[in-house]
Amino acid sequence: MSSAIKPSLVVVGNGMAGMRTVEELLALAPDLYDITVFGAEPRVNYNRIMLSPVLAGEKTFDAIVLHPRSWYEEHGITLHAGDPVVAIDRKRRIVRARSGRQVQYDRLLLATGSQPFIVPVPGADLPGVVGFRDLDDVDTMLQAARDGKHAIVIGGGLLGLEAANGLLRQGMDVTVVHLTQSLLNQQLDVDASLLLKAALERRGLRILLGAQTEAILGDGKVGGVRFKDGLELPADLVVMAAGVRPNVALARDAGLHVERAIVVDDTLQSYDPRVYAVGECVQHRKATFGLVAPIWEQARVCAAHLAGLGHRRYVQQATATKLKVTGIDLYSAGDIVGGPGTQDLVLRDRRAGVYKRLVLEGNRITGAVLYGDVLDGPWYFDLIQRGADISALRDRLLFGPAMCEEAQAA
Repeated sequence: MSSAIKPSLVVVGNGMAGMRTVEELLALAPDLYDITVFGAEPRVNYNRIMLSPVLAGEKTFDAIVLHPRSWYEEHGITLHAGDPVVAIDRKRRIVRARSGRQVQYDRLLLATGSQPFIVPVPGADLPGVVGFRDLDDVDTMLQAARDGKHAIVIGGGLLGLEAANGLLRQGMDVTVVHLTQSLLNQQLDVDASLLLKAALERRGLRILLGAQTEAILGDGKVGGVRFKDGLELPADLVVMAAGVRPNVALARDAGLHVERAIVVDDTLQSYDPRVYAVGECVQHRKATFGLVAPIWEQARVCAAHLAGLGHRRYVQQATATKLKVTGIDLYSAGDIVGGPGTQDLVLRDRRAGVYKRLVLEGNRITGAVLYGDVLDGPWYFDLIQRGADISALRDRLLFGPAMCEEAQAA
């Protein structure tokens, strides 16, 4: 097929979700589209998950590149890096970039991702206040580590703890500030969170829980942070890691249906049948997404439909989170909160630094939290996904598959 008669696919977003979809599409239908990619960053596609090792000095940028320029060239993909799309004309099917460049599309894929939530307090716009989303943020943080001493990380989720660990490794005095009373409150229960807090403090991090930021202080640049209780701490750098917001302004301005994010159906199609969306900018059946596993599945489904092989449907599934924070192993899966009618099985070994909690409903596991020893995590996750009857294994369940197999064999 000559390129002159190929339909045009324009991808807005050169990040992991968009390029994974393109990868899947090329595997199914390598010559179907003329593909043009617009990226906001002046770089090729890289592994955003690996920003933490770059910050910690363990990896270089080259080591986290997913698709070098040669990959785009080999596949005939036109890449406009550092030239974000600023407007979509759905009637004429044209996107317009910041440079003024216009490209016509037959199919449009939005993969605009998310942006850090900047806590709306006085001083939030001072130089030295930064998110933790891209390589520019990492460069800013590394520069601050060279020039300054004190860093405050607002947000005790996974991203915040990774940022804090990286800055600690770069020699800064780091304080993590978290609004609730437990770190990683989306993934861990209170007991596991307390174990994590103690372990991080032994490594040199300062952690303030239940702390609400009132203002960021400074004259011309960051100098400190004041909290609601009156406490003030010095800061040469403030990292905002208090969550993200789907990047939907472009879609909303184009008149697409947007709630918390761009609303898509089971094929990842928006309300406009020519426009698809994947990744952190997407809302599917009221849910939004931040983990890799569901986004990779979205990419597979979306690619199949773009390729004209519409046999797949995106189905949300329970996800497991394996976390490695400063060498501490954590694993969380399913519903870790529990509720009326659920029971907990708990194993604590303080000396070994091991904690396990399984949430049971009837004769099934619905959730698992593991700290210190996570080897059995995938086994518990499989039991959760299958809805397996564990009544015969209940007494040995906390001790893992080997003990349970022994019991069944006896």
